[in-house]
Amino acid sequence: MYCKAIVALFTIALVSAEVFFEEKFENENWKDEWVYSKHPGKEFGKFIHSSGSFFNDAQADKGIQTSQDARFYALSRKFDGFSNEDKPLVVQFSVKHEQNIDCGGGYVKLFDCSLDQTDMHGESPYEIMFGPDICGPGTKKVHVILSYKGKNHLINKDIRCKDDVYTHFYTLIVKPDNTYEVLIDNEKVESGNLEDDWDFLAPKKIKDPNASKPENWDDKATIPDPDDKKPEDWDKPQHIPDPDATKPEDWDDEMDGEWEPPMVDNPEYKGEWQPKQLDNPNYKGAWEHPEIDNPEYSPDDKIYLRNEICTLGFDLWQVKSGTIFDNVLITDDIELAAKTAAGVKDTQAGEKKMKELQDEVQRKKDEEESKKNADNQDEDDDDDDEENADAKSESDDNGHDEL
Repeated sequence: MYCKAIVALFTIALVSAEVFFEEKFENENWKDEWVYSKHPGKEFGKFIHSSGSFFNDAQADKGIQTSQDARFYALSRKFDGFSNEDKPLVVQFSVKHEQNIDCGGGYVKLFDCSLDQTDMHGESPYEIMFGPDICGPGTKKVHVILSYKGKNHLINKDIRCKDDVYTHFYTLIVKPDNTYEVLIDNEKVESGNLEDDWDFLAPKKIKDPNASKPENWDDKATIPDPDDKKPEDWDKPQHIPDPDATKPEDWDDEMDGEWEPPMVDNPEYKGEWQPKQLDNPNYKGAWEHPEIDNPEYSPDDKIYLRNEICTLGFDLWQVKSGTIFDNVLITDDIELAAKTAAGVKDTQAGEKKMKELQDEVQRKKDEEESKKNADNQDEDDDDDDEENADAKSESDDNGHDEL
């Protein structure tokens, strides 16, 4: 009887788990379901179906790749709308910056059903923005931006993204207890509470506006020793005439004025005298402004809630194209997402192996080209030497004829 109950519970869990959207870009049919924006005023780039220049599996690793430099990209796909009320929300996808990206986005946006896909642009309202963003050495971060009451809120923590040329899985988990996790390649890189790590709500406490530091509050830890006196021989000039300097022999007082030796640092100079410090017997410590409950604070146990999600989009700018997106998954099944990303290490190993072979071939090619150029240069130098010798011989012959 007990075993049957366990099986029943497991079956219910399997049935309740749901995949809201999944895209692996396995074939060219993706073009029929994804929509490019036609928002006026911007020159949008195109995606191509590719596994890139190095990969683990030529077919399985195919995704959509940005193909034009210095372009905006705006591509989206709709699916059946859903709400994550009372269940986890998992957003996961893979990114491969094989072009060694210098500046560009690698994130996704989740929209509600009101989005006009043909007019999607940077100001289109969204529910979630998640994924890596790189621009120079100063920006290499994972964005986690959530909409709350019509305003976009950035996470208050700095999450560093991967900046190499291989495939990486990015996973965001938002739970109905208002907690979250961010994973890269199935490894947790950040977690916490939505209320603590975003500024969704007004602070619980504020400084008491009616409180101020008492006038007699002494916050100086030390005071000058009243009995300490400056030594009589303390004051010495900072600079003195150089005792080793002598007036130049050609110095003319009438023409050059009165000679003065140059100044040098005085080794006896001690600087400004300061009395010794003593512990302040009246020291009360640093004054802390008392806090009170914030009357504007209102708790909300539904911060996590997205009432409607039905579109995923890539709304990006890239200076150097070549990023490959793949393995998009939106689900409430945390274990399924983990299993989907479990093969990333094998993918990376295959990519690295192929790239190392390509790099070795290129290295040998460059060496051969360099050697060829050097040989050609030597031949040119030999030709120049022969021409110079012939010219000299001809000149010598002409000289003898004149004689």
